[in-house]
Amino acid sequence: MVLDIVQVGNPVLRARARALSPNEIRSNTTRKLIDDMRETMHAAPGVGLASPQVGLPLQLAVIEDREEWLKDLTPEELTLRDRRPVPFHVIINPRIVDFSNDKAEFFEGCLSLSGFVAIVSRSRRVRVEYLDEDAEPKLIDASGWYARILQHEIDHLRGNIYIDRMLSRTFGSINNFKQFWQSKAIASVQEELDSTRAPARE
Repeated sequence: MVLDIVQVGNPVLRARARALSPNEIRSNTTRKLIDDMRETMHAAPGVGLASPQVGLPLQLAVIEDREEWLKDLTPEELTLRDRRPVPFHVIINPRIVDFSNDKAEFFEGCLSLSGFVAIVSRSRRVRVEYLDEDAEPKLIDASGWYARILQHEIDHLRGNIYIDRMLSRTFGSINNFKQFWQSKAIASVQEELDSTRAPARE
């Protein structure tokens, strides 16, 4: 079943989600939720969806970056994003236990802030501990776009949204992103936007 995706302004997106017990994780209710969230993510479409985005403050998210969604990107764009297909999986009670100080900046959007994007700085590499849908402990070492997805979804479970981390002058509609910024390097976008900044009053 496709669920409604709540939009920014709903308090559930700002609440810290609670952890699930092993018994809860293995329950039919949680399995049904995972199935519904997977269907909802595909329908949106998106590469990740956290439980608070469907109105449930639980530490659970689904992730999948399908190969078919990469076909419209050039090899250069894929290399720039360090983006590769990621199979479907579930992360429950996740913790980022290590991350690189090396950052990557890129435009990022959110299904709960439909129609907008902004440049967000994220660690290029993260290590994440979590439980899978069978309540088994797992460890991910992720880099590139996959690391960005993980950080974005784990932020949701902490009550945070990408606009909390964005470079505010880069915030804009997806349509304007496609018209003005999509073909430009991130450094060029930032330089151009900074050059239009009004001088501070003395």
